Amino acid sequence: MSAWEDNEEIQLFREYLRIPSVHPDIDYEPCIEFLKKQAQDLALPIEVYYPADKTKPVVVISWQGTQPELPSVILNSHMDVVPVFEEKWTHPPFGAEMDEEGRIFARGSQDMKCVGMQYLAAIRALRKKGVQMKRTVHMTFVADEEIGGHLGMEAFVKSPDFKKLNVGFSLDEGIAATDDIYSIYYAEKTIWQIQFQISGQAGHGSLLLKNTVGEKLNYILGKMMALRAEESKRLENDPSLTIGDVTTINLTTINGGVQSNVVPPFLSVGFDIRLAITVDHQEFEKQLRQWCEEDGGGIQLHFEHKEPKVEATKVDASNIYWVAFEKCLVEELGLKIRKLVLPGGTDSRHIRYVGIPAIGFSPMINTPVLLHDHDEHLKADTYLRGVEIYEKLIPALLNA
Repeated sequence: MSAWEDNEEIQLFREYLRIPSVHPDIDYEPCIEFLKKQAQDLALPIEVYYPADKTKPVVVISWQGTQPELPSVILNSHMDVVPVFEEKWTHPPFGAEMDEEGRIFARGSQDMKCVGMQYLAAIRALRKKGVQMKRTVHMTFVADEEIGGHLGMEAFVKSPDFKKLNVGFSLDEGIAATDDIYSIYYAEKTIWQIQFQISGQAGHGSLLLKNTVGEKLNYILGKMMALRAEESKRLENDPSLTIGDVTTINLTTINGGVQSNVVPPFLSVGFDIRLAITVDHQEFEKQLRQWCEEDGGGIQLHFEHKEPKVEATKVDASNIYWVAFEKCLVEELGLKIRKLVLPGGTDSRHIRYVGIPAIGFSPMINTPVLLHDHDEHLKADTYLRGVEIYEKLIPALLNA
């Protein structure tokens, strides 16, 4: 039997992990019922909103501060998790089994049901101690983050219900650190997913036709892969840079053709691009369109996904929440931190888009990064240490 088996907070965490809120076609009702029980146990009000779709809830548990007129703080997490390849797991992905080392195996253990439950555990401890704080805190549990959050947080921030929350700052997820330095994310790269839709001369596969889709594809691939190589080299040659500081370009799809002896009239090639925060979006798009013209025309640039540029959260003295955050973690708790740009995308980008500062932070160090991976797990003592950190951090933010 594990040493953490009887811990109440560990039991609740494992219970939440056992809810298979996994894409596609998620039924969020079991999550809602679980969270209603948590709110009842905490004696806190709970609201369930549906900003875009009756199957895509946003759950909000609120604790009113002593000065509720002040801007509030959001503690955000998402209820959904990505699919699993169950045959690749050594433990059932929704069993939340715990081994003798205290490793809890489950999809969502790192991304990010852990953080949502740590918020609740910290709030439970603070309420038991009778702590009072100036600002109101809203714990938000949202749908569909793993598929872009378009019917979840993106829709919610545009709603009247969100405006009523009077939000001044948001905490959300980060990524585990493999060393002893906590990673703090103040910005995210911009997601563009594009297709070059290529038209050209069709004909018999035995001929050397002009202006074929294969020639045009070769030109586009050359340009995109050269740019990818430049960014890769820049990352390798500058130790001060991380993956979040460079633009990433990856070929993800190629579609077209009918059979091997027919030169097709059409091909499409897709790329996933994550633009660094220093990139000028207009200039980058202009370059892409110029390559389409240089290649002889007949190429259309189609955006499957095109996010706008979102300003980074300030991590200096101008941001009172950051001042409180840094003072708590570094001065009071003695933790080592690093400030980074997140290479992926979270709901923080939707929060920042409406002008609200947001920080990504998952309190996990000395932990393998296993989000979206097989055998995702988190150690019980790491989870409980995160609860202790939030017990200090949440009052610091709410009294900023």
